Amino acid sequence: MDFLLSTSYLPIYAESANFPRLAGIVLTGGERLDPAIELLLDDMLDELPLIYVQMDSYTAANKINQVKPRLRPDDDEKIQLSINAFQRNTTHTGLLLERLLGDNIANAGNRMVCQTLTPKMFEYYLVEQARQSTQRIILPEGSEPRVIQAAAQLVARDIASLTLLGSESSILKNARELGLQFDANVITIVDPNNSPELLDKYAAAYYQLRKHKGTVPDLAAAREQIAESTCFATMMLYRNDADGIVSGARHTTRETIRPALQIIKTTPGCNLVSSVFLMCLDHSVLVYGDCAVNVNPTAEQLCDIAIASSETAASFGIEPRVAMLSYSSGSSGKGCDVDKVREATRMVREQRPDLLVEGPIQYDAAVDPEVAAYKLSNSQVAGKATVFIFPDLNTGNTCYKSIQRETGAVCIGPVLQGLKKPVNDLSRGCTVEDIVCTVTITACQSLSSKIKV
Repeated sequence: MDFLLSTSYLPIYAESANFPRLAGIVLTGGERLDPAIELLLDDMLDELPLIYVQMDSYTAANKINQVKPRLRPDDDEKIQLSINAFQRNTTHTGLLLERLLGDNIANAGNRMVCQTLTPKMFEYYLVEQARQSTQRIILPEGSEPRVIQAAAQLVARDIASLTLLGSESSILKNARELGLQFDANVITIVDPNNSPELLDKYAAAYYQLRKHKGTVPDLAAAREQIAESTCFATMMLYRNDADGIVSGARHTTRETIRPALQIIKTTPGCNLVSSVFLMCLDHSVLVYGDCAVNVNPTAEQLCDIAIASSETAASFGIEPRVAMLSYSSGSSGKGCDVDKVREATRMVREQRPDLLVEGPIQYDAAVDPEVAAYKLSNSQVAGKATVFIFPDLNTGNTCYKSIQRETGAVCIGPVLQGLKKPVNDLSRGCTVEDIVCTVTITACQSLSSKIKV
């Protein structure tokens, strides 16, 4: 790290390829930049730190030499800069991982599957998978400051190509206030209320889709509905002008999901939309479904949720071992609730004989090898489950929130599954990091669906 403590030859030094690259300028003894030199360096000083000190050059040099660079866990900006620098300058990340992890990592088709997945490894896999092929993700709440900050990070890490919906002047104003500059060639801004050609095109398509329902009587009504940002974004996705949507920082879950259910529809062979939460515990990442959408699923719906959740897990590099949860394990329990789980397990095995699935099974038997040894000793899932299917929303939602609060686990979701194209919901209390992670996951879902096709 090189600091310049004199300005006599600063312009020559800055332009010369024969000197080390400057990390900063320290003006000692109370010296100020000459206006002529400042004018020559005007562009460079936008990115180069400039510090004025009263001490002499020798003392300042000694103090600078004593500074030890640190990367603190609470310094989000420095961590992000470090990640960006690593990704820009490291070309053999796959070989590096192989050397570090050895047999713990394996290739599975077009993705990496890790046998023991920590949250940090999981985050790395998500980013690397998303960067395989740039996916176009829409953020309907484009003027929201958290969304703008997340967009800047996503672009810096080359995770996705972004379209922000909203007033361009409002978005750019908020970006400037946050100290960010948006390049129109990198981040696209679309104002639904100032895009008459797109509005007309999407309104005509929306009218054809919804006129039989009686809720869209004419093109004028369709145009009015399409002008709303989440509906506009959904039509962009429907017309293949984008690959995924992330919304919810300001909109409710209903406002985010309803247009997707009306327009995008479910994938062939899937009868319902469900969700999973990705639970990032200290030493593992688990998949919980369905904890957000279906209140009291039938056996058939539990089967659909289990298959969809296993596919979601596999798409994120998690080897699916499915536990169909209940209040009893094996054949010990009786009653309609446990019978529903038993029937759902039978249906999963019938439809997907390649999947490792166990049920009914209690949570302790699903995660603890010692408990599994005497409850279900011959099971390939008991004691090492990675995908957990809850019998109803009440149980699932209570369980995931309890674990999140009591353990401090990072909880990602709900991640929607079963739609033809990925649409994901944010909490209105989401952080910038939540948005970055959800966009990354959405890009991975989009890429995974294209690989399947």
